[in-house]
Amino acid sequence: MDFNKVIESNKQNIKNIIHLITKEDNEDLEQEVYVKIWKNSDKYKEKGSAKSWISTIAKNTSLDYLKSSYRKVFSTSTSDDLVMSNIKDKKSTPESNVISLERQKRIIKAINQLKPKFKEVIMLCEINGYSYEDCAKKLKCPVGTVKSRLYNAKKELALMLEDLM
Repeated sequence: MDFNKVIESNKQNIKNIIHLITKEDNEDLEQEVYVKIWKNSDKYKEKGSAKSWISTIAKNTSLDYLKSSYRKVFSTSTSDDLVMSNIKDKKSTPESNVISLERQKRIIKAINQLKPKFKEVIMLCEINGYSYEDCAKKLKCPVGTVKSRLYNAKKELALMLEDLM
């Protein structure tokens, strides 16, 4: 596989996927996708579509980024810690720090407004990274119930945070 050719022909597709999932233009994330493509190029099966293989890498990398962002929001002990971590980001500006902090506060507030059964499944699966099976064991319910609650929780969050998207 000619790495440069593949990257060049899929550059806009990668950017679009990242923006669609994260709602931001993120050059670092884009670079991470390129590195993953390069490192895993030996795993690509020639009989499949390179575009769909690359799209899957971009999608999964973007979703991992979102999950880690959620974890960062909930792992900080105070909003001051959150501000300090944002300030340390070399690309950040005072305005982007305030916007990021406000956005994170809104997400936390929205999660706290969910019904308890939805909040706990969001916290376990999305924030703490539990698998569906582990979450089901912890909540003492079927895996299908976990999936259903997670779907409904995300649907409610999307409605509450519609203006952020």
